[in-house]
Amino acid sequence: MNFDYVRKLIGGFLLVSLVLIGFSQPFQQYLHFPNQIRLMEGQKIEFQKSANVSAAVATKGHNAAIQYDQQTVSIKGKSPGKDDMYLELAGVPIKKVDVHVLKNVRMIPGGQSIGVKLNTVGVLVVGHHLVNSEKGKLSPGEQAGIQVGDMIIKMDGKKIENMSDVAPVVQQAGESGKALKVMVKREQQTIQTTLQPLKDKAEQDYKLGLYIRDSAAGIGTMTFVDPKTGKYGALGHVISDMDTKKPIVVENGRIVNSTVTSIEKGKNGSPGEKLARFSDNSRIGNITKNSPFGIFGKLDGQAGNSKFGKPMPIALSDQVKPGPAKILTVVDGKKVEAYDIKIVSTIPQKFPATKGMVIKITDPALLKKTGGIVQGMSGSPIIQNGRLIGAVTHVFVNDPTSGYGVHIEWMLDEAGIKSTQTSLPQ
Repeated sequence: MNFDYVRKLIGGFLLVSLVLIGFSQPFQQYLHFPNQIRLMEGQKIEFQKSANVSAAVATKGHNAAIQYDQQTVSIKGKSPGKDDMYLELAGVPIKKVDVHVLKNVRMIPGGQSIGVKLNTVGVLVVGHHLVNSEKGKLSPGEQAGIQVGDMIIKMDGKKIENMSDVAPVVQQAGESGKALKVMVKREQQTIQTTLQPLKDKAEQDYKLGLYIRDSAAGIGTMTFVDPKTGKYGALGHVISDMDTKKPIVVENGRIVNSTVTSIEKGKNGSPGEKLARFSDNSRIGNITKNSPFGIFGKLDGQAGNSKFGKPMPIALSDQVKPGPAKILTVVDGKKVEAYDIKIVSTIPQKFPATKGMVIKITDPALLKKTGGIVQGMSGSPIIQNGRLIGAVTHVFVNDPTSGYGVHIEWMLDEAGIKSTQTSLPQ
């Protein structure tokens, strides 16, 4: 017998068998079965399978329960933690799936219109101007290398907290004729420079040749409130200075009650806007963070309203599906109402990122009132299948009926609600 011929025959048979197995339905299902599954405590999810596929939990955590029949594999979260699930073909383990069971977090959905007041770290440089002095028309600040977007945090060693701190130091330096030492923060750098204030011939005051600002204000929408801690999230996007276009570095701030008075309807090429009034003495909470995912802080007291004031479960980014949903927002006075939208597309993000959803307003009443998504609607919570899934963030300039949304899990992470454990393990 020719052993080389037999060996080649057996090798060819094995190769053909492997190819056939690779194209078989059970094997293809293994390839497309997710490597990681996240679900909430008490939640049950199902996956389609062929008849000869089985599954089993092979760790001692017992955080998940597995059931399967001829068509499906179902996984139910029992308690927070991690389990390893093995898929088997003909009794042989082929694929390992990490199952992460997360705490069943519930948040109070918002929708209320809020006024936002931010105080910056130091004073923000928003422009340069020329001082008409005896030496000519000059800008001492620009000559000293101070740029638009810089934060002035110290002058002659004195901490600068607001605009009223600036004038006395500048006047004293000008009268003494000594160069003024200025410390500015530029992104992640701290820069030292010196400048000589110049006396304005018309006003007889010493000036820096800089336009500065120490606060910002606007309106937005509350997204969620943690019923246990009072922590909240709103807006769903960072607040940037209207002149410098750079994110505002927050020293402190506050949110206040707001009443929507009218709507400027949006149209193609021109986003609309909510017009509202609010007062300083109606504070409802502080602002401790201004991040790409919104503003965050803690309420002074309990928030919510009679219609939407009950805690609601959240959905993770990979649990959001294209299809119908609702947003909660205010378009008149203080009344929070629900409006129909469509989730056009969603990205099951593994790491924090903005613009996780594309949404489209479909509610006839909202379209008639606003034309779609308008400024001030940012932060409006998005609800799907009884779960809080995210917030409205941006409008498409050329199509005001559509825009972006951010997934709620990243806002919860930014709020410091660590018990959610929503981020995937590294």
